[in-house]
Amino acid sequence: MHTPLADRIRPQSLDDIVGQRHLIGEGKPLRNIIESGELPNLIFYGPSGTGKTTLARMIAKKTDRTLRKLNCTTAGTQDIRDIVNDLNAFTAPNGILLYLDEIQYFNKKQQQTLLEYIEDGSITLIASTTENPYFYVYSAILSRSSVFEFKYVTPEEVKKAVERGFDLLAEEKGEEFLVEDGVALHIATACGGDVRKSLNSVELCVLAAKKPEMNEKRIITLESAKELTQKSALRYDREGDEHYDILSAFQKSMRGSDPDAALHYLARLLEAGDMTSAIRRLLVCAAEDVGLAYPMILPIVKAATDIALQVGMPEARLPLADAVVLVCNSPKSNTAHDAINAAMSDIQRGKSGSIPRQLQNKHFDGDDAQVKGQFYKYPHDYPNRWVEQQYLPDALKNVTYYQYGDNKQEQAAKEYWSKIKGTKGGR
Repeated sequence: MHTPLADRIRPQSLDDIVGQRHLIGEGKPLRNIIESGELPNLIFYGPSGTGKTTLARMIAKKTDRTLRKLNCTTAGTQDIRDIVNDLNAFTAPNGILLYLDEIQYFNKKQQQTLLEYIEDGSITLIASTTENPYFYVYSAILSRSSVFEFKYVTPEEVKKAVERGFDLLAEEKGEEFLVEDGVALHIATACGGDVRKSLNSVELCVLAAKKPEMNEKRIITLESAKELTQKSALRYDREGDEHYDILSAFQKSMRGSDPDAALHYLARLLEAGDMTSAIRRLLVCAAEDVGLAYPMILPIVKAATDIALQVGMPEARLPLADAVVLVCNSPKSNTAHDAINAAMSDIQRGKSGSIPRQLQNKHFDGDDAQVKGQFYKYPHDYPNRWVEQQYLPDALKNVTYYQYGDNKQEQAAKEYWSKIKGTKGGR
């Protein structure tokens, strides 16, 4: 059976682990915990390939505990019980360290079964997840654990692992490699902070290189490295945190009027094949964040997104880029957003009331009506096509939801209506 390079090259000490210096650097909290020998239950949260499994193995070794590993995509509660039932003082004299990979795939009931073993000390838990643990991990497990977040590994750190990978493969094959300038850095950058993915690319580059003749070196070319890693930097999961992080950054960049950042996140969405999500956020941002400061933004952005859907990729990037830059450069107003939120809040709290009689869609009154007649005033019959009358229910008649924004468009509307309504026309 072939063992991946990432497993063959696992670090032997905390200092050999690339990245995560904020957790395991000298004097950092997690390192101090590990070196104390008294291990609490831990939850490792972060992207794949950033050293969570490697560190769990290292912790088991440094604390002299028996490591058992289960992947929650395939394991069940019986697997946990089997591990506990097999325990005895001879197989695990210092206790067992259970590493649960991808704990988010355990449902609430499955996670609850862990509690009794955590409480009685049968196991010490290290759980890893690529998703936000505060959404996916049962609260009772969270309350008994310390959460540590793993970050993407920088290209500079990954480059060290890439170079070690080439050295190990050269040693295993008994050959010398000629690695062209820029290969290690390209792989380290293209892997998107995933050390495992970078080492897989190292192995691919070696396998793809022409087998050398006698006394020649195997040449690892930059061109080959680019071909083999051209899309590996892309991290995207339509159901995971990364999906929502990119969408959030996309809209916030447009809201913050930063076209360069917004185009960057648009490019990431399009490269991932998720044009639908990009279009949805673009339309929402046009309405929510530009809004009444530039009302024509809505039909323009709608037209751009329609064109994108009609022509498809790769040409769709052009109208979408136009729309994104336009949204970024447009004046901003969220007055309508705030107004509808305030109105909906009142409705949700039960503040409504009967529709005023003059607005109702009926033309007769029952016998119980003290004053008969609708008495609706038709604004077009009055000067300036406006007349004062009550539109809100009695319970809300003095409420103001909409406040004019300080942009040119809304201030012009405010000036116009102040002039019209100030005349008290039609009273």
